[in-house]
Amino acid sequence: MELNVSVVPCKEYSLKEALSALETALAPFGGLSWVKSGMKIVIKANLVMFKSPSAAATTHPILVEALSKMLTSRGAQVIIGDSPGGLFTLPYVSRIYSATGMTAIEKANDGVVLNRNFDVGQANYPEAMLLKQFQYTKYLDEADAIIDFCKLKTHGMMAFSGACKNMFGAIPGTRKPEYHYHYPKHSDFADILVDLAEYFKPTLCIADAVYGMEGNGPTAGTPRYIGALLASVNPHALDLAGAHLMGLSAAEVPTLSAAVKRGLIPSSTQELCIYGELENFVVSDYKTVPARKVTQIRSHGKLLNKTIETLLNHRPVLKYPDRCVGCGECFRTCPAKAITMVDKKPIINKETCIRCFCCQEFCPVGALAVHRSVIARMLSK
Repeated sequence: MELNVSVVPCKEYSLKEALSALETALAPFGGLSWVKSGMKIVIKANLVMFKSPSAAATTHPILVEALSKMLTSRGAQVIIGDSPGGLFTLPYVSRIYSATGMTAIEKANDGVVLNRNFDVGQANYPEAMLLKQFQYTKYLDEADAIIDFCKLKTHGMMAFSGACKNMFGAIPGTRKPEYHYHYPKHSDFADILVDLAEYFKPTLCIADAVYGMEGNGPTAGTPRYIGALLASVNPHALDLAGAHLMGLSAAEVPTLSAAVKRGLIPSSTQELCIYGELENFVVSDYKTVPARKVTQIRSHGKLLNKTIETLLNHRPVLKYPDRCVGCGECFRTCPAKAITMVDKKPIINKETCIRCFCCQEFCPVGALAVHRSVIARMLSK
């Protein structure tokens, strides 16, 4: 079990700063000495939706460009890719590439291409906890190595988005709601995310934590300065350290809880081997989504259990109706068909909502947010 994580300063998004920070962050792992001429290396960035780099929702293009230069200087061919929510087609994803700054990287750097292979493969993974068969973006088969370059963000469903969650981008965009629908329990969904990370086994994981996202993440939150880069060969160890920067423990992040149960990581950063000063980058007042760790209540009877569960669960709500433009993206995205549009505003059926937060994640104007009851908030204290 590899438990090494490096954390280094990266004060700004400049090419000079990025190159220096990456060199330092990767040094404890032998740098890029494993890269050989002629290798094809996929940089699996987080390109979740049509967001400019300043929104802090996606991996910053300056960092991706710096890593690409380091790889191509060793003779590797770089493929930058992701499958964001929506159609996994050239026209749709090309718009994502442009909005997130990736198109400019391809134009400016020989040996760097954006993925334009939109074939879908079928994986069989009998060793998985839950995801024993799944469809995936077949361009990943072209890779001699995958570098998981994530963005540190809050997340409506999983509390935290980092290296493990980033590998959900291996699932073709329009098929993502199917997995939400078939695995509505947060613990089960966390297990399929860990399954994906373990199946693809990225050679290297890097986190863009120069600016993270706080609040209504993973797409409609607020940029928050952290000033760091993190790196590891273990996506779960990286996430444990990254969540710590936000004040989140493994018990509060379902993917980390799942990884701990499997023995992939310890439950505390104290048991990691940290290169650098992790505590120097902790943001004490980081605005996270409502915590998932609550006092357990024992009860008898299905009705009472259901009532308590309803009182404690968090759910998506139209928190900012003035922002809502009536586009219907939440209605189209909802895998449980729990949303109806009334007077161009979403009405969410509490009974059929599976709390996947797809509506909140893909709302283009950030009108939906995570809501938790007063009782749940009191029990979390």
